[in-house]
Amino acid sequence: MTKHTALVSETQTMDAMLRARAARVVPGGMWGHLNAARLPEGYPQFFASAEGCRVRDVDGREYVDFMCSWGPVLLGHRHPVVQAAAEAQAASGDCLNGPGEVMVELAEDFVAMVPHADWAMFQKNGGDATTGCVTIARAGTGRRKVLVARGSYHGALPWCSPSVAGVTTEDRAHLLHFEYNDVESLQAAVNEAGKDLAAILVTAFRHDMGRDLELPTREFAHAARAACDAAAAALIIDEVRTGLRLDTRGSWEALGVRPDLCAWSKAIANGYALAAITGNDRFREAATKVFMTGSFWCGAVAMAASRATLRIARVTDVPGHIRAMGMRLREGLALLASQNGIAIRQSGPPQMPLMLFDADPDAAKGRAFCSAALRHGAFFHPQHNMFLSAAHQAADIDEALEAASHGFKAVLDLNSRAGR
Repeated sequence: MTKHTALVSETQTMDAMLRARAARVVPGGMWGHLNAARLPEGYPQFFASAEGCRVRDVDGREYVDFMCSWGPVLLGHRHPVVQAAAEAQAASGDCLNGPGEVMVELAEDFVAMVPHADWAMFQKNGGDATTGCVTIARAGTGRRKVLVARGSYHGALPWCSPSVAGVTTEDRAHLLHFEYNDVESLQAAVNEAGKDLAAILVTAFRHDMGRDLELPTREFAHAARAACDAAAAALIIDEVRTGLRLDTRGSWEALGVRPDLCAWSKAIANGYALAAITGNDRFREAATKVFMTGSFWCGAVAMAASRATLRIARVTDVPGHIRAMGMRLREGLALLASQNGIAIRQSGPPQMPLMLFDADPDAAKGRAFCSAALRHGAFFHPQHNMFLSAAHQAADIDEALEAASHGFKAVLDLNSRAGR
């Protein structure tokens, strides 16, 4: 027993013991979106294992998973084909003096899969990819101004972090803002940037935390494309959260709009750490001029996992299956809410759903719902968009809906105590 564990009561859960130990050696006990203070009551912080669409915490409790590691798990935890590809590559090597053949093969896969892509390059995190896209756009245009939607999340780096702690005004001196799906607001920002416009950076759909999700309108998407064309600027789509879940070709392909540059991560390697930038030939030379690198960016294991993931997503229509399971969940939640006389709002694509309660400004209803559902085996989130995977089947959705029924009862109890 270490000096830290000796200070923890033996009657506590393993999760509580780990939190106490972490508090002594990790600032705040946890960081970022995994900060324990953001979790509803009863939610575990630490996990032991996962398989398919199920996760198990360190105390042995199992849940139907609707966060999928906050997006990276597309096919299901520990998908056997992806695991086999990763393990075969690991047997030969991972972090070598340079990339393996798999890097070229993966780039070829992306170029073949994504209509706008003439080339691809790889990183590790979504923030690497969004930052790389912005840097390439500036290098290719020789300009500085980048337009981003107010409230959109593009990573946790000083130029785009939702936190201002440690961030200087200089870090964001050349960012201008517009309202998502507001063509007039977008055009005003374009006009403000003038001849210094380097890029418009936009998420595939609006997925700001704690508010209704918003799919892009065709008018908005085409306006963004037209504005970039008129100004010879780059249209960048941030697919970090959405890539492969909505459309393997790219989320705006169905709208008839193709970006110049695109940032990918999360699901492209089914849980292995990998990000990618895809781009068209207009920005190929600029991509050769910028200096972007990382000690682990050529890791071959994640690339092998990504090749397997991309192949399965294309061949088996993973977006279609996830959408069908998402619709089953959405319809079931709507029925349960109606039966209990509770007003909810469901938004976003079914593959990445969000459910919010009416008259719930502090998310108290959402947290009560999630805590009760968790106790009955379903891992939802009260404010962040959720994620479905190809491992979710009808029986899993129905099991989660049974857990959700207890969540709605908890909301009724909360309303009753509040005299609503």
